Amino acid sequence: MHIWVDADACPNPVKEILFKAAARSGTKVTLVANHPLKVPPGDLISMRQVPGGFDVADDEIVARIADGDLVITADIPLAAEVIAAGAYVLTPRGESLTKNNIGARLNMRDFLEEMRGTGEIISGPSPFSNTDRQTFANSLDRLLTRAAKSANSA
Repeated sequence: MHIWVDADACPNPVKEILFKAAARSGTKVTLVANHPLKVPPGDLISMRQVPGGFDVADDEIVARIADGDLVITADIPLAAEVIAAGAYVLTPRGESLTKNNIGARLNMRDFLEEMRGTGEIISGPSPFSNTDRQTFANSLDRLLTRAAKSANSA
């Protein structure tokens, strides 16, 4: 398993959790962003800078993922592409997006975008909290444990 991070809008606490998880589990992590990001030294964590532009980082992730990889993103259309390609998706708030729930999330995203387009005032997401951080860490740990068990039984 390789972890790909849609890093432009990924909260720093999530990146720190990923860095620690990479060291603990030996899992490679690649951050993809349109601006340079600092990453810890070593072979497990890398940063791939892409040119600025609409969905350039998303396209880079989709082009590089393999079946069974994990993508960290809050971008619902990207998540749908990743799931269709056979990879796993975890949001920075720890929600696992799957074939079973991505359709509903896409519908909600489209509805909210339509409401914003009509001038309705719709608040954005709540600030990233310590609860979100813990939920993400727990969800990531479950996924990594499951992946390790699968690798050991293969």
